[in-house]
Amino acid sequence: MAKKEKTTAYVLDTMNSAFSYGNKLTEDQLYAIHAASLEVLSQVGIKVESRKARDLFAEAGATVAGDNVKIPVHLVEESIQSAPSVILLAGRNPKNDYVIKQKKVAFINFGEGVNVIDPYTKEYRRSTKVDLERNTRVADAINVLPIAYRSVASQDIPGPVQALHNMEAMFHNTSKHIFIGPDGEKNALKIIDMAAKIVGGREELKKRPIVTFNVCPTSPLQLNPAASDVIIEGAKAGIPSNIISMALSGATAPVTLAGTLVTHNAEVLSAVVLSQIACKGAPVFYASSTSIMDMRHLTTPVGSPELAMISNAVAQLSQYYLLPSFVAGG
Repeated sequence: MAKKEKTTAYVLDTMNSAFSYGNKLTEDQLYAIHAASLEVLSQVGIKVESRKARDLFAEAGATVAGDNVKIPVHLVEESIQSAPSVILLAGRNPKNDYVIKQKKVAFINFGEGVNVIDPYTKEYRRSTKVDLERNTRVADAINVLPIAYRSVASQDIPGPVQALHNMEAMFHNTSKHIFIGPDGEKNALKIIDMAAKIVGGREELKKRPIVTFNVCPTSPLQLNPAASDVIIEGAKAGIPSNIISMALSGATAPVTLAGTLVTHNAEVLSAVVLSQIACKGAPVFYASSTSIMDMRHLTTPVGSPELAMISNAVAQLSQYYLLPSFVAGG
């Protein structure tokens, strides 16, 4: 039986068995996920709302009809090959530089909290910019955390400019590399300007990127402008993109974990392609915060066993593609 004919059987049968028993995925199973994802990208396509992104896809040889973009197999394969396997996560202080590469493991604080327990009054309340400043100083002081991740939102700041205040709070309180979500192209460009001024210009920023942009495809199979346009501008500026799919098995993705992983993979790979056609060699992370939908409470259980199982598979996929990975933990 040909590989293509085996793909569906592997994904639906052997993949689910591997998940059930926590086994490491085989080379054939990884190939099956990859082949199924290529089929999704080339025959179903991705919804891309940004005209700028659609134009880039079209110029690179994708088929664009309205906001649907079908990405040919060769373009996906070329993009995986051109994305770097090693990324320098520069700190404002060079002693805090961290190089991420295959099978090198690091831990960071989680994000993004929207409520906190006040350390002084013990009140449970919405998070503020001051909370982010304090938490960033804590992350800066913990030696086992090589990176400072935006922990809480500055909810005392208006939404359209909140990302800029988040960035200011973090730049002033850590000299480590920072992971942050810009929340759109305008804020991304301003954050790039902020970072460039800190390191001494745009060219120096390309050599020593001190910030990584968190971007999230929208499940199922969509790249909204808040993701696509940030990926494009980040790629041009040499800023890594942390491409985090947050699919929900049983809600925005198939109910089987194998099926969820296929759509997750397609979403991330579509963003990898966009980064590479925007700037060949742009640094990207293959990332995941994909979990299941709790059908009883209609919530996202980040601590569920399924999230850990998916994260394990994502780490294996990233190694399959020779890309650095980032996964959520319970």
